[in-house]
Amino acid sequence: MSTTDDAEGRPSRAQDNSLTNDDLPVPVTLTSADRVEIDYIAPPTALSSYITTVYHFRCEENVIRDIQPAAIGQLNLFPYGQGEMHFPDGKRDPSNAVNLLTPLSFAAPFVVDGPFHAIGAVLSPLGWAALTGLHAAEHTNRLYRASDWLGPEIERIGLTACENYRTGDKTAAECGAILCDYIGENLGRVPPRHEELIQQTVKWLGGALNPDLDDLYATVGYSERQAQRLVERYFGLSPLALRRKYRALRSVALLSLPNLTPEFEANVRDAFYDQSHMIREFRLFAGRTPARLNDDESPFLMEVLDQKNFREIDPLMPEE
Repeated sequence: MSTTDDAEGRPSRAQDNSLTNDDLPVPVTLTSADRVEIDYIAPPTALSSYITTVYHFRCEENVIRDIQPAAIGQLNLFPYGQGEMHFPDGKRDPSNAVNLLTPLSFAAPFVVDGPFHAIGAVLSPLGWAALTGLHAAEHTNRLYRASDWLGPEIERIGLTACENYRTGDKTAAECGAILCDYIGENLGRVPPRHEELIQQTVKWLGGALNPDLDDLYATVGYSERQAQRLVERYFGLSPLALRRKYRALRSVALLSLPNLTPEFEANVRDAFYDQSHMIREFRLFAGRTPARLNDDESPFLMEVLDQKNFREIDPLMPEE
């Protein structure tokens, strides 16, 4: 196995936003996937650059325990269920009826008193920037009350949608459409050059499991220092750390595919220095070790790592 993070093939820790915690506070027992139902709702085509997918999650257990992999931002509703998300620095954020989940740099365990139903819109990096205007790196690893950052309108709209869902007056798809309408009506302007940098960064990430940093700097039209600052602003991590995060999440997604050939699996494993390096990276970003990727206790893992949430991964995916 190999990696290009430093001269010896090991991940550099001097430039990676301190992504070094290998001991996440993982719940002892996770809720079994057979207790969970997840449906996907297609977002409006006009918002496809801003919303990757809309999901409807439900579990009727009294207590739900799982791990949210290092994800991009989300705007979501919890019509049923209340809990908290745990972060590696010891911080714990309580859930709200209307939540803004910021881009995550680590996998984050959570516990919810059920039953638990969630309806969410997953935001692309461009969608996060256009909707929130927040610096992703300064707000990383948080579960916010959405109205604290988006204003009182989202609280009013979200609480009404939750109540209508509970009474049966609105379906999950209709509540998802309400979220999409809100997002579409409240998108701010991202400077065109910054939008181009976001697009080029996504394209760069999709080119390989270990894309060359120089390739990114050569295409974005900014100095290396400027590019690093802007990538942190819109993605929440430096380019080096972002590459680590996406390498791990994509590798988990690929190794979970039932049709993966031995040759393609070998290519994925060769993206890491050795087996222990791969295990550490999987645990850090996905909250799982390779041995547990296909167990029956990974509903949120599979939801986040589904191909529909990695549209830029398509060139790396093996053919069906």
